[in-house]
Amino acid sequence: MSLETSTFQAPGWLRNPHLQSVLASSPLRGARANLRLRQAGARHQTLIVDAGNGVRLQGVASLPAAGDPRGLVLLLHGWEGSTDSSYMRLTAAHLLHAGLAVFRLNFRDHGGSHHLNQGVFHSNRLDEVVAAACDVARRWPALPLHAAGFSLGGNFALRLALRAPAAGLSLRRVAAVCPLLDPALAMDAMEAGPAFYMRYFEHKWRRSLARKRALFPQAHVFGNDVLRLRMRALTAWMVERYTDFPDLDAYFDGYSVAGDRLRALQIPADVLMAADDPVIPLHDFTRIADFPNITLELAQHGGHCGFIEGASLDGYAERWVLQRLLASDVSRRAPEYIPR
Repeated sequence: MSLETSTFQAPGWLRNPHLQSVLASSPLRGARANLRLRQAGARHQTLIVDAGNGVRLQGVASLPAAGDPRGLVLLLHGWEGSTDSSYMRLTAAHLLHAGLAVFRLNFRDHGGSHHLNQGVFHSNRLDEVVAAACDVARRWPALPLHAAGFSLGGNFALRLALRAPAAGLSLRRVAAVCPLLDPALAMDAMEAGPAFYMRYFEHKWRRSLARKRALFPQAHVFGNDVLRLRMRALTAWMVERYTDFPDLDAYFDGYSVAGDRLRALQIPADVLMAADDPVIPLHDFTRIADFPNITLELAQHGGHCGFIEGASLDGYAERWVLQRLLASDVSRRAPEYIPR
């Protein structure tokens, strides 16, 4: 559809992609997110949704403090993130200030929800996310539904949009920030890049698997030697034990949206990507900009899901999600929320 040059301009001291990426998930930004969400004055409720076949997923429903919501946004976090991730809370704050209801969904085994299901999370569990989205839509049938995701959540949002028509899900628009397109290339990039990215994800995943083992010891019989495996080997072990895929390549291909997969999108999708993202390679992004229902906004700087604008640690990406999701309804667009 189109390739746009982003208006986001990081200040000089924030143009290092690793600084952008690290600050994005820093405790300081977490404190900022707490403040923004409190200022929204919304009503929040933790809910369990039906994800089909006995699967239960947890999420947080947030409704604007005053007036009827003008729409509903399903927010999807990245791998080993949660409903409480800084970018999720900051984005929710912007949406709530604009009069939109928000449902922040935890993927299986994220956000302390390990006890809800015996099986472990993996990235090909799209069916349960589609079913959960349908359940959320049924709870607020009068509200137009949009979806947005970050990193792996962006990948899920795009796959949700592909699946929505067949699932009978009336999804208006999706927005994806630094979405994972090709998992195999992302694994290569992390292995070749600074070691702290791989160590960060390995640590969080090992902790998640250990918690799952403690909750369901009869179902998950593996030793600490497995938890000490490096990312590629641990993923291959997980694929062999917990999926029907024959090998790691087939597993990666199962949730890839690279190549021509997104050409079939029937729902408008907006993508925000940074050229210097150290986790998600830029390869394939300019190609998808030619697809009929995709608009790609490319920034020169921003790191991985960073796009931090200054010392306040507020981010361009959170405002971008709001602006893009409301782009199809310009006449009713709310005034931009200016954080205090």
